[in-house]
Parts: sequence; structure tokens; C-alpha cells
Amino acid sequence: MQEKLKNIKEEALRAIEAADVPEKLNDVRVRFLGKKGELTAVLKGMKNVAPEERPKVGQLVNETRAAIESVLEETRKNMEKAIREERLKQEVIDVTLPSRKNLVGHSHPNTIALEEVERIFVGMGYEVVEGPEVEYDLYNFEKLNIPDGHPAKDEQDTFYINKDIVLRTQTSSVQARVMENTKPPIRVISPGRVFRSDEVDATHSPSFHQIEGLVIDKNVSFADLKGTLEVFAKELFGPETKTKFRPHHFPFTEPSAEVDVSCFKCGGKGCRFCKGSGWIEILGCGMVHPHVLEMCGIDPEVYSGFAFGVGLERIALLKYEIDDMRLLYENDIRFLRQF
Repeated sequence: MQEKLKNIKEEALRAIEAADVPEKLNDVRVRFLGKKGELTAVLKGMKNVAPEERPKVGQLVNETRAAIESVLEETRKNMEKAIREERLKQEVIDVTLPSRKNLVGHSHPNTIALEEVERIFVGMGYEVVEGPEVEYDLYNFEKLNIPDGHPAKDEQDTFYINKDIVLRTQTSSVQARVMENTKPPIRVISPGRVFRSDEVDATHSPSFHQIEGLVIDKNVSFADLKGTLEVFAKELFGPETKTKFRPHHFPFTEPSAEVDVSCFKCGGKGCRFCKGSGWIEILGCGMVHPHVLEMCGIDPEVYSGFAFGVGLERIALLKYEIDDMRLLYENDIRFLRQF
């Protein structure tokens, strides 16, 4: 038995010496010290050893196990140290090299423009509200004084889910919901994505964004609307900006107007940017139609108000002098990193 244990020890030490990777060391451990290893087999054969010899044989087995484990552990540490040193040599860092530039993204031009508009109106006491993009015909059209048969309800302009549900064509639907559920005074802007059946070109898209504003209170007049939009234009385009109101027609406002701002590029003198007119159209507005107030549960004899709407992409195009709306959606990093 002593001879057998000696042979096991010598064979284990030779196997350890021959191992060149940690995996082979583990194989040696399993082969000699594992549950089915050679030392375990010796212990299982102790029943064949004379009772008086068993303590001595058991001690020899434990000494052999301890010797093998000691050499295994020392070899493992030396091997790991050598591997670590070799890895450090291969992964050496040259601290004199310039660091890699961390490419950090930033807000999209549309988002930058939206945040600026929200900042302006929140500063004037407005609340930012949102609503569903898939909307009932009732809120998208009827409560905005656009009855059946109106040209705006033509299927060539609107995406219909069914006869009662559409993809909203304007965020005015949010205004109708606010008026229906909120007691005046009301001061809100409603930004969001809208959908119309337009061909894609430099100035049109079937999906774009609008920002609409609504004020309802006692004794609100067109003068309040004009003053509000003048402040907005000066904050957005510069303190020298002037505004001009041109009569127009919208079903949900009366009277209605289109609003132009003096060209911030040439100061109103006329240039390529404003096509020589000195003015740039930016939004539509008007006093909320009394019938719209009635349909939303607000007494037009007590309250009045104004509404306005501007295309978010139009603001971005003007502010950053972009001449093609499609550039905003192509996700070309060379274009977007300019903002």
C-alpha cells in the first residue's frame, strides 16, 4: 500500500509538472483527488487492510493528498502569475496616445425648437398638454366647427381608420378635449404629431408636428392675441422682429388671420430667404368661434378666447435656415451634428 501511494504521488507530480494551462491542472486534481480519483479508490480499499494497519495507511493517504494539493496550489499560483504578466505585456497602455473621442448625441432640431417654444409659453403662464394621435372624428372635426361635407374632411387629406376614428390632422383636437373638461380660465399649448395625406417633398410630409395654443377667459380680445404673438415672435426670432396680420378663414376661429414676421435675415428689406417680400409666414390664428365654445360646454356670452397654430418643422426650418424638410427625417449624422 505504501508503494502504491508513493507511485500515485510521483505520477501526480509528473502530471502537474507537465501541465501548461490551468485546465490541465484541474484535470490532474480530478484524476487524483476527485470523488472517483485514485486516492479516493485507495480509501475505498481500506476494508481490505488489516485493522491495526488502517491508521497508518490513512495517515499516508492524507499526507499524499496534502503533498499533491500543495504542489497543485503552488503551480496554479505560478501559472496564473505568468499568464497575468504575459497579458500585461500584450495589453500595455501608451498613456501618451490621444484618448478616443466619446461621441455623445444631442437633441434633434425639432426637439430643440419645441423646447424653445415651450419655454416661451410656459414663461407666459401656459400649460403644456398632450392628447391621442388616433382621435375621434368628434374631436378632430365636429367640435371644431367642421361638419360633414366640409372639404377638410375629404379622404384625400385625412387618414381614416373608420368613419368615426381618424389619425388626427391637427392638435386642435387636444384643445377641444381641454375645453370640454376644464373650467376657464384656460391657457394651454398642445404640441404633437399629426397626419395628413400629403406627398413627400421639400415642404410637405404625411407625418409632421404642430404646436397649437388656446386661451379662454373673460374679456379676451384680438388685442390679447396680437400682443401674445408679438412677444412670441420677438422671443423666438429676435427683439427687432415685427408681426403682420392678414385676414384669413379657419372654421374654428372668427375672425381669423395668418401671421407673418419680418425677415430676421434681412430685417425686412427683402432677400432670397424671404423671396424679396421682407416677410415670412409662420402661423394661423383667430378668436375661438362662439359655436366651438358652445359645443365644448363653455358659455360664449361669458367667455371668449383665441387660438393659434404653428408647424414645428416650419419653425425649425426658418430658425436654422434649412431649405428641405426631408433633411429633418433622414437621420444623416453629418446634417444633425450641425445643431
